Amino acid sequence: MLAVAMVVVLGAIMSILDVTVVNVALRHLSEDFKTDLATIQWVATGYTLALATVIPVTGWAASRFGTKRLYIISIILFVAGSALAGTAWDAPSLIAFRVLQGLGGGMIMPAGMTILTQAAGPQRVGQVMSIVGIPMLLGPILGPILGGYLVDDVSWRWIFYINVPIGAVAVVLAARILKKDQPGKGEKLDFLGLVLLSPGLAALIYGLATGAEKNDFARPDVLATTVGGAVLVLLFALHALSKRNTAPLIDLRLFKRRSVAAAAGTMVLFACAFFGAMLILPLYYQSIRHQNALHAGLLLAPQGFGAMITMPVGGKLTDKLGPGKVVLVGLATVVIGVAAFAMQITPDSSFWGLGGALFVMGMGMGMTMMPTMSAAMQTLQHAEVPRASTGLNIIQQVAGSIGTAFIAVLLATQLKDRGLPSGGDQAQQAAAFAKLPPETLAQVPHKMADAFQTTYWWSAALLLLAFLPALFLPRSKPENPAADAPMPMH
Repeated sequence: MLAVAMVVVLGAIMSILDVTVVNVALRHLSEDFKTDLATIQWVATGYTLALATVIPVTGWAASRFGTKRLYIISIILFVAGSALAGTAWDAPSLIAFRVLQGLGGGMIMPAGMTILTQAAGPQRVGQVMSIVGIPMLLGPILGPILGGYLVDDVSWRWIFYINVPIGAVAVVLAARILKKDQPGKGEKLDFLGLVLLSPGLAALIYGLATGAEKNDFARPDVLATTVGGAVLVLLFALHALSKRNTAPLIDLRLFKRRSVAAAAGTMVLFACAFFGAMLILPLYYQSIRHQNALHAGLLLAPQGFGAMITMPVGGKLTDKLGPGKVVLVGLATVVIGVAAFAMQITPDSSFWGLGGALFVMGMGMGMTMMPTMSAAMQTLQHAEVPRASTGLNIIQQVAGSIGTAFIAVLLATQLKDRGLPSGGDQAQQAAAFAKLPPETLAQVPHKMADAFQTTYWWSAALLLLAFLPALFLPRSKPENPAADAPMPMH
């Protein structure tokens, strides 16, 4: 079991780290290719949209071709995209290779979760989810550190080349360690569902990201993209719930179960509040505390240490006591950590005090995110896991995008209310700050800190709402009724 977990974590941490590592390098890429930041931003956006496009098909592909085969193919695609991205000669070629990376990266996480969940069974799914959560929590923390080092001291090309040896090892280990599963013979692709959901998710996420970047969701192009994506997703939901649809791309009927619905609701609110708040955390250290990307990443490390301590414990407690009790304690701990961080946000607050708050925050994360996922997985049959895993990954992806957009716009609004520049890249903001009157310029650090503080209080309030669905999570040790017994994939 540990060997299987090692293979899955190796692939997952490679794909998740890649997102934050690349974000650190965007300015360097803009300078190297002599193009503007708006163009080079597609290096990140293209990857995200490829992820959103391919995730919906993962559940069907796992059932049709087998999870082992799908997992290996997804890693090969990701590594091929990485190797090509490292050789990119201009911005368009890099964007194209990043899309190829995203097509592989989008399948790695749901396929890996399916492999682990099916191998563990309902009695050990809590421990399994805690293992899967390690790369999800450490990626945003280690990414800026690794990216800052490679970009500043080596070459931006190595943020892609580094994936090649890791991926090669992951493929070899997966081929040797993972058990061969029996692919389905008559599994048909829900083509209409794919046509609705994949472009719908891509449009919705792109609209949210663009609206947050421009700080204007009312722009005709942003509004059309966001609403159009939401309509396609809604049409997919109606199609998936239709009685005539016996094999939907994502089985939304699973969310009629109390534990799955409660887990999804908790995950949406938690991801909206937490991932959005984490996005602006490096910005606080860089903009107000004047730390570079590497130092900002190091200052985020206490959060990862906190999660590393509680995540294994949270997984074991989930299997022994039930996820509901663990998640409620975890949420309370996260709220305390976010509140403690918010209270300390000033232009000169102690890094030790902030680190302590981040450590508490990380401890809460370790007892919240993956136990919530476990609550959904514990009640599923063996054959239901692939589509449920895909559905939960989609929910997390969309909720994270919504939270990122909400927090980004909220921070921009807070800055604007205090008479501070809130849009454009760093060069544009620097030029705008230079035009401020001297008396206003002297107050900039305090006003910025106040804007960040208010934004974090909103994040804490949103986290409190997550308690409502969390109250409906199972609070007893998972049983193993006949309905949940492992069964061969059809």
